[in-house]
Amino acid sequence: MGAVIVVAAFIGAIAVVGSLVSTLFHTLGARPPAVDTRIVAPDESKAARAAEDPSGSADEVAAAEWLAAQPTAYWLTPEIDPIDEVWDRVAHLASEARDQDAALSVAVYGLPDRDCGNHSAGGLDPASYRDWTARIGDALRNAPDIQKIVILEPDSIALSSSCGSPGDRAEHLRSAVDNIRGTNTWIYLDGGHSSWHPVDEMADLITATGLIDDVRGVALNVSNYQDTAAEFAYAHALSERLGGTHAVIDTSRNGAGPAGSQWCNPTGRLVGEPGGAYGDGVVDTTLWIKPPGESDGECNGGPAAGTWWPQAAVELTRESR
Repeated sequence: MGAVIVVAAFIGAIAVVGSLVSTLFHTLGARPPAVDTRIVAPDESKAARAAEDPSGSADEVAAAEWLAAQPTAYWLTPEIDPIDEVWDRVAHLASEARDQDAALSVAVYGLPDRDCGNHSAGGLDPASYRDWTARIGDALRNAPDIQKIVILEPDSIALSSSCGSPGDRAEHLRSAVDNIRGTNTWIYLDGGHSSWHPVDEMADLITATGLIDDVRGVALNVSNYQDTAAEFAYAHALSERLGGTHAVIDTSRNGAGPAGSQWCNPTGRLVGEPGGAYGDGVVDTTLWIKPPGESDGECNGGPAAGTWWPQAAVELTRESR
């Protein structure tokens, strides 16, 4: 009789472990559809607001209207969506995604010492960051029925060595991953891009965070202009060095390719291929992560980083609308 009880207990334990493993796989390992992934076009985008600005020229309004209709990630920042408001923002975005029968894509961008004091300087102190990301996670888990794609802290890992804070950044990213993970939520860490760090160097930086096994993969080319083909090759090379991790690629502004080493508001660029268009066994999908029309910073005539720049919107969309 005792043996029967032991066996039953053992089987029960296996069932519990199996359930936990299944849940973990569903949360971290499930793959968004590689083809025709629909991403929400947020009503609260800066493009949507610009489209309603009566002071804009006909060309500026047309560019804003066209961009407002394109599926694009929404950037959660503490400056626009602070701790006491971010839950409501995410809940509203989730409702929009549900209404559009689409996936929700958000970039979480509030890391302490964000951008190392450069054009996008800011972010929260460590305690506030934990609170802020916890509320984001709570709101995402409140919408288990929709697919969520989270781009976690663009540039945070690729910049970590030059900022001199890789250990601190890894700790902040760990708290964010723990706070945000949940059902139907795919988290992608910063993976830089093909013209920044060599593959081995970038793989080492990512490995040093200790997080690669806890997320879906890496986000490449965020806010940059590298060719899609180069980023696919880079994604595959990183995947080989990181145990088969996956990737998403930002194609929002790479339609004309890079402008040499310029990354801050280079002229002559174009929007790229639509997000959600395709993927393969490594690249889950392409995405428009950096909203076209928002400035990279006060360079090449641009306003502050993240500010809507009508002239850039017109230039980027000149061959698309």
